[in-house]
This record gives sequence, structure tokens and C-alpha cells, in this order.
Amino acid sequence: MRVLVIYCHPVPDSFCAALRDAVLEALGEAGHETRLLDLYAIGFDPVMGCAERRAYNEPGNPHPMPEQAEHLKWAEAMVFVYPTWWYGLPAMLKGWLDRVWTPEITFDIPTGPGPIRPKMTHVRKLGIVTTCGAPRWWTHVVGHPGRRTLARGMRALFHKRCRTVFMAHYLMDVSTPDSRAAFLSRVRRKMAAF
Repeated sequence: MRVLVIYCHPVPDSFCAALRDAVLEALGEAGHETRLLDLYAIGFDPVMGCAERRAYNEPGNPHPMPEQAEHLKWAEAMVFVYPTWWYGLPAMLKGWLDRVWTPEITFDIPTGPGPIRPKMTHVRKLGIVTTCGAPRWWTHVVGHPGRRTLARGMRALFHKRCRTVFMAHYLMDVSTPDSRAAFLSRVRRKMAAF
């Protein structure tokens, strides 16, 4: 399976980097073809300008980032690896969604009343690996916005039977070497079975 790994963290030696490496290693050992998209390493610009926004819903406009659109077309599965900041996605990752997941590539806007139509139905698996400073119970109280964005909102554009795996290391700010090692082990196991 072709798996696009979308990684978002500015610190090269962060725990998220260790998670990224564990994901890639386990997927590779399981026989998947992987492609890493490291948003900070490529210097992705998350800011959508005025002209780009005006053209966003206009049919027939060329994609503002064709090389990024090609990643979406290539993928049969996606794994997002990122830190949860203020209960949601980092601005860099949210900007990637805003700028790359455009109409005509990821969904069709209906001409009349009705929901959008998904165009990412070739994606059959979604993985989410994140860290979170808050405890699990509080993250759920505030609605787990990052998880909802990806596992509900973006997943709705995928195949109807798309399987989702979500893993979070909560209380990251007070994590221990043991808690991090246990989480890395869990990530490796889940990705090996992905």
C-alpha cells in the first residue's frame, strides 16, 4: 500500500521526530511503500493569500501547489504525525490542509443544495499519531478538535470504509522515558498492523 506520512514539528530532535521514525520504520517493515512529507523541512508556507483564496472555489483553476496535489493522488493511505497544540493542529498543518485540499482534487462542490462529494476515495486507511500536553479526560472535555478535524472532517473525503487508527501520548509535558518508550512501542505495533 502507498502510505503518505505527513509530519509536522519544527524541532528536528523532538519526540514527534522519534514517532515519525517509528511510523516509517514499521510501515516499511510491513512492506508498505512510504513517502514522507515533512512540512517544516520543505519550508511549506501555510499562509493562503488573497488571490489564492479568491480562486479557491473557481472551477478549472490550476491547483496552487501541483506537487502537493500529486502526493494526495498518489496515496492509498495517510498517517499524520504532529503535536497537539492548544487542543488542535499546529498552524503549519492546518495551513497545509487549507492550501492543498482544494476542490476538484479532494472534493466536488455541488451546483445546488447538498453536501460536497468526496474525491479521495482511493484512500482506505488513516492513521493519526500525536502528542498532547493535557490529560486525556480534559482533551475529551474540550472536544479533541484536532482529532475531529482529521478523523471526521478529512476522513469524510476518503473511501466509505476507510479504517482509522488514532494514538495519542497524553500528558506529554510531564512524560517520562518509560511513558515515551511505551508509546513508541505501541505506535510500532499499530503501524506494523496498519
